[in-house]
Amino acid sequence: MSNYTCLNSTQSQQNVFFATVYSVVFIFGLTLNLTALVIFFLNSKSRSHTTVYMIHLAFADILMVCTLPVRIYYHGGLGDPNQTFCDVSGLILLSNMYGSIFLLMCISFDRCIAVCFPLSPHVREGRKKAWCVCLGIWILTTGTSLPIYFKNSSMEQNNSMCFGNFPSYATQTSALISTLIIGFGIPLTVMILSSWGLVRAISKSTAVQTSDLVDSRRIKRMIITNLAIFLFCFLPYHVMLLLLNAYKSPQTRPCSLLTAYRYSLMIACLNAMLDPLAYYFTTETFRRKMDVEAVRKIWQMNSHSSDGNNRSRAPLTT
Repeated sequence: MSNYTCLNSTQSQQNVFFATVYSVVFIFGLTLNLTALVIFFLNSKSRSHTTVYMIHLAFADILMVCTLPVRIYYHGGLGDPNQTFCDVSGLILLSNMYGSIFLLMCISFDRCIAVCFPLSPHVREGRKKAWCVCLGIWILTTGTSLPIYFKNSSMEQNNSMCFGNFPSYATQTSALISTLIIGFGIPLTVMILSSWGLVRAISKSTAVQTSDLVDSRRIKRMIITNLAIFLFCFLPYHVMLLLLNAYKSPQTRPCSLLTAYRYSLMIACLNAMLDPLAYYFTTETFRRKMDVEAVRKIWQMNSHSSDGNNRSRAPLTT
């Protein structure tokens, strides 16, 4: 069935829902990731190798959510944006979505080897190359997205309706296989193995089990939650690409598939809002740094007041 027919049959209520969800993701995703970046840069002296990946993850999520106003404008019925604008917005969104996937994989792997091989000199040297790994991820995601963008532009130039089209090039067999294996399968496998390795190391650690300072159950719960969020956000999107590939001709695809695809992409975008909650604000170290910075700013503000207010600052030092 054609894109136009499908859009006419599934329009108003869905568009309101998409515009609402994208607005929420944009507001909270941008706010949370910017807050995380501020905290990371204020504590640059105590920055770990894992934090390097988190900084790049926050940047990738910010770039992704910055494309959402175009989708809000489109789904909100405010008009049809310029097709080139839509294409570039889609390119940035997908490029940074896969950048986030690879960075989440690196965070899981880095945490695993740091816990499982804490004394290995090779692991220590390897972890110091976090910036090089991040640079490679940016080159990989950008370099592979540009050909897809130009291929899509040439294939859809006579049938373009901003975000109302079925994905054409991404559902071709050759592109789909590389996407499912490199863009999703390998990261998912690494995350599962890293999560299993972390849980196993924590369960076998006598120091962790006997320490009152480390809550092993909370750590295990956080690891499982991170993996569950990854699956929740990205699995539906890749399943939909697989289902769309089963219909070789777009004219034979039912309208329900286009609707399901748009929902799966929306769910994938939720990851930009969930990443800060799962990886930054839930860690004890991050929350402690955030509290210290908040107190420090309050102290600096109070230091400009008159000497008569000195007593009011006393509770901050206790």
